[in-house]
Amino acid sequence: MAPLAAVLLSLASLATAAPSLSQRQAITTLTTAQISSFKPYSFYAAAGYCSPASTLAWNCGAKCQGANPTFKPVASGGNGGSVQFWFVGVDPTLETVIVSHQGTDPSLSLVTDSDFFLGSLDSSLFPGVSSSVEVHSGFRDEQAKTAPQILAAVQTALAQSGVKKVTLVGHSLGGAIALIDSIYLPLHITGVTFQTIVYGLPRVGNQAFADLASAGNTVTHINNKEDIVPILPGSDFCLTRGKFLGFHHPTGEIHIQDSNAWDACPGQDNPSTLCTTGDVPNILEGDESDHDGPYDGVEMSSSC
Repeated sequence: MAPLAAVLLSLASLATAAPSLSQRQAITTLTTAQISSFKPYSFYAAAGYCSPASTLAWNCGAKCQGANPTFKPVASGGNGGSVQFWFVGVDPTLETVIVSHQGTDPSLSLVTDSDFFLGSLDSSLFPGVSSSVEVHSGFRDEQAKTAPQILAAVQTALAQSGVKKVTLVGHSLGGAIALIDSIYLPLHITGVTFQTIVYGLPRVGNQAFADLASAGNTVTHINNKEDIVPILPGSDFCLTRGKFLGFHHPTGEIHIQDSNAWDACPGQDNPSTLCTTGDVPNILEGDESDHDGPYDGVEMSSSC
């Protein structure tokens, strides 16, 4: 079994139990080969910061042709301001369609902005999804801006390539959009498998959303050391807003330790100090500089 497939299978098997302090012994450390298997996807997430012109030409230096030289772009879009950059294409080496979303520094304001609220998903985009499934309104609205274009691009990429897998990637806000896409795309595309690999992911929705995201496809969210973004918005009492917010992460966390070991954390919001929720109990004990990485040497930034 390939290293990445093995670690994703391991994460899926650990996800069945509810998180508790007793799960510390179930936390497993990834091997060097397993860590390395994520690197192509890390570069695809980093390339999400590059302009549509450069990703459509696959001409953005080390993040693009230098890291994944066989990638064949299909479509790209966004303006980096009111609409996040995105691109879709096919990696014949990994045998998957790639969907990448930009993550930007303003994502921090979307996470913490007092104007956001939890709300249901648009039934026209998410037919059949219960109204009890609620997400951060800012993230929901960002995903909706590009959803039809990305769906069309993924359908084209699948038809042109014949591959049977779609991989969604992104960092920060881009990871949040990718996670919502992981619910959206399978509602409209059948006969393929989906996996989601995101970095520095904020909490995106309520418990019902976290459960749905955990069940629908293989989700991996990789958090770096004391990064504060993954603990926002709050799952419990939020001092800045003075009320319970009710946000939860899906299963599939990998936490990069200060030693640079990568630990797979079972359950949702595992409270062990080896996992982000336990290691970074509040923003005062976190470090925003860890947000961009490195993730096994890959930095997420706007430099392309």
